[in-house]
Amino acid sequence: MAGLWFEQLGVGTTVAHATRRTVTETDNVLFTTMTMNPAPLHLDADYASRTEFGRPLVNSMFTLALVVGLSVPELTLGTIVAQLGLDGATFPAPVFAGDTVRVETEVVEARASRSRPDAGLVVFSHRAYNQRDELICTVRRTGLMHRRPA
Repeated sequence: MAGLWFEQLGVGTTVAHATRRTVTETDNVLFTTMTMNPAPLHLDADYASRTEFGRPLVNSMFTLALVVGLSVPELTLGTIVAQLGLDGATFPAPVFAGDTVRVETEVVEARASRSRPDAGLVVFSHRAYNQRDELICTVRRTGLMHRRPA
């Protein structure tokens, strides 16, 4: 287990996640087709070549899932009870196959659970960047986190 307990996640805690990930065309095609999204902007290179982007965009839902996933080892692996919500996701710049994603996270809220004395609620603010340091995704994620065992 590498995640942090509720008590370790005070407001202002910031983590630059160690794992980075280069997105591939296969990632995009598999995720897009598995989630039943037929948008040609993700799947049709000829169509996408005639858009302002000039090539297929990586599915933003893949980007969002990757951003959360890259944060798991240092924050919630083995210490989260449940993910309770995602809020305010933005995608300020496009992601393309070949882009390498890195994530930074800041704890922006933390409070003890009123109904579960063994847990607390933590709001994580995730920011993701590509290899050019362009902001590509932001999202707030609320997790119900285990308290440190006695």
